[in-house]
Amino acid sequence: MAIYVVSDVINSLHPLTTTLITFPLSIGQLRPWREGDEESLVRHASNKLIWNNVRDFFPYPYTPRDAHAWVRSNKSYQQPNNLAVEIDNQAVGNIGFTVKDDIYRYNAEIGYWLSENYWGRGIMTEALPLMTDYIFQNFQVNRIFACVLEGNIGSMRVLEAAGYQREAVLRKAAVKNNQYLDEYIFAMLRADHRELKLTVSRY
Repeated sequence: MAIYVVSDVINSLHPLTTTLITFPLSIGQLRPWREGDEESLVRHASNKLIWNNVRDFFPYPYTPRDAHAWVRSNKSYQQPNNLAVEIDNQAVGNIGFTVKDDIYRYNAEIGYWLSENYWGRGIMTEALPLMTDYIFQNFQVNRIFACVLEGNIGSMRVLEAAGYQREAVLRKAAVKNNQYLDEYIFAMLRADHRELKLTVSRY
């Protein structure tokens, strides 16, 4: 999937032209985080049902201070690793990745969340393959993986629909809400991705 260039961003202090990376969705788009997203981020992210399925570093309640810190650290136009899910001109979710280090330096962990208002509408099913393409095309990564907590069936279905394979179940490896939970590992190799693209192109 090609990167969609929708505009040039000119920095008046440093006259270098960069391109704004966006990916259109059936409703909305994926695009870099920007100043002005803070209010909608607080409104959509501060949700216990979202927090129940993510790691504890994701704040709850999600405060304006948290939102300002997130936007400040993620507003980037050159190969961002976190993209906002924008619907109706509001940032209502995020999809992003982290490249690992040391002997895992060719691995990237992918993760995402979406406002409860938009669950069940196929948005992440559409967004995940776009982000997967973006990672393999732009970063020296051989494997993308995701960790899903026990009970998050919706996220597991999103990963399987995108071609990720369930590799392992780490029994009671995570603690959330003071309960031990199984953690499910889903992954896609660069070779898997290449084969998936070839299969799609044949039809």
